[in-house]
Amino acid sequence: MKNISLFIFTLMLVTVASCSSNTNKKSSSGNDEKTDYGNLFLPDLSNAFYDKGVWTFKDGILTADEDKVIFTDKQYENFILELDFKNEPGANSGVLVYCTDRKNWIPHSVEIQITDDYHEKWAKANPTWQCGAIFGHLAPTHSAVKKPGEWNHYKITCKGQNITVELNGDTVTQMDMSLWTSAKRNPDGSQIPPWLSTPFAEMPVKGYIGLQGKHAGAKVYFRNINIRKSE
Repeated sequence: MKNISLFIFTLMLVTVASCSSNTNKKSSSGNDEKTDYGNLFLPDLSNAFYDKGVWTFKDGILTADEDKVIFTDKQYENFILELDFKNEPGANSGVLVYCTDRKNWIPHSVEIQITDDYHEKWAKANPTWQCGAIFGHLAPTHSAVKKPGEWNHYKITCKGQNITVELNGDTVTQMDMSLWTSAKRNPDGSQIPPWLSTPFAEMPVKGYIGLQGKHAGAKVYFRNINIRKSE
């Protein structure tokens, strides 16, 4: 009887240890395997594709000194990307999703715009160039970006051809890419910039994720850049 009790007790200990191990298990990328959630870029940028000497990741803040893009080293589909960003005055940057060509990314990706909408140049720009827009294609319903120097929060949900952009808790843009069958005209008849030459309806919905660096002479700072699979 004593041996049976000892066996049961030992079995219970093994089971508890196994459950604890599985709960705390991490993948090699630093992501939690249970939720598939983690940092988009590692602190040493070892999982990034970027120009050395341009991008720096210090004290949890990522920024660039030139107009260069930092990309992931793997492609993603069906995901939720969350990050904080802070503009310098006049900033113009963007978050790139579904990129299939990192060297010629402009016609081969979808850009969610980051701009300082308080700056006169961007306040008077085409609405599809303002913060929260799908650049050149779809304007945000309203401006929700904070003033330069203040942190903003993006939540970008990509499920196949559907993209939802939330800025500081407000849903500002919702797109069904299948409606963008032309590379010249948006569904409302407005013109698409000629350098965006791929119709969104034909674009793959799996690709690299990127962040645009210092553009328009002003820096953008990023932190808390996390990604998880969408349901």
